[in-house]
Amino acid sequence: MQKQRAIAIGGSTGSLSVLKEIMPSLPENLPAPIFVVVHVGAHGRNLIADILDDAGPLHVSTALEGEEVESGCVYVAPADRHLLVIDGVIRLGRGPRENLARPAVDALFRSVAASYGSGAVGLVLTGNLNDGAAGLVTIKQRGGVSVVQNPADSVAPDMPLGALESTEVDYCTPPNDLADLITMLVNQPLGPEHAIDRALELEIDIALGGPCLTETVEQIADVVPLSCPACNGTLSQLKEPPLRYRCQVGHAYSAKALADQHEGSLDEAVRVALRIVEERAVLAERMARDAKEASRMRTHQDFLTKAAELRQSAEVLRAAALRLMR
Repeated sequence: MQKQRAIAIGGSTGSLSVLKEIMPSLPENLPAPIFVVVHVGAHGRNLIADILDDAGPLHVSTALEGEEVESGCVYVAPADRHLLVIDGVIRLGRGPRENLARPAVDALFRSVAASYGSGAVGLVLTGNLNDGAAGLVTIKQRGGVSVVQNPADSVAPDMPLGALESTEVDYCTPPNDLADLITMLVNQPLGPEHAIDRALELEIDIALGGPCLTETVEQIADVVPLSCPACNGTLSQLKEPPLRYRCQVGHAYSAKALADQHEGSLDEAVRVALRIVEERAVLAERMARDAKEASRMRTHQDFLTKAAELRQSAEVLRAAALRLMR
């Protein structure tokens, strides 16, 4: 366990601009490492470190597996890998996505909370959904410090708002004050910390890519009648707040992320149903015409009735699809 400060920063939409604002104002001799997760696509080109390295005095690099952590250095998560720090060493995990993301902010925050205890500082920046909220709770539980970018100054306020709703945040700060706050926090003495629980260790192992067995999930979560949007497996609800879910494969969702995914699945299901019903209506109308041309009038009328019923069903589905778009 590291008896020093460490800064873990996570963000998504709009966060790169905030990081570029923070970096120039940080001192060159900052007595703590900084770890950064910005949501990027699986095939990202890992350019964030180069951009931030040019922005300020600290050395910024894309994190490498097995790299020893040094104070005054900034480590940025590479595309499609969870960034974790364990016993002062960088680990890059291929575990399942969390809140639809890999790298995930929650995975980083949990590992920093476990490794640095009361020395951990978690900072949630602008972004969509609420990745980082659960991890910030863990940092607080270990005695660390929680910081959130002011939602009023966020391009996408979902992540800051999610963090504020999940735990009692220590600082809610505008972007232009974040560098001074970080500098102040890393020079503060560490407070008391709390023991690492088994659930935290298991979730770190899952992010690393360890096996997510049924008996593993059962230790930290209870099965619920919901399915995983990624793999259709059964979801389990984590026993500790905030409200989160994991499937047997290990995919993890906040309640908000899960609701958004299910809403998208429902929208798609309604659209598929609408297309199928309209196609059947067209087929019934053509069969009605064919029957009329063959002078099979009773069959002709039956197909017309069927086509009318299908058209009515299509209108109901169309109205439902429009409501889901609002």
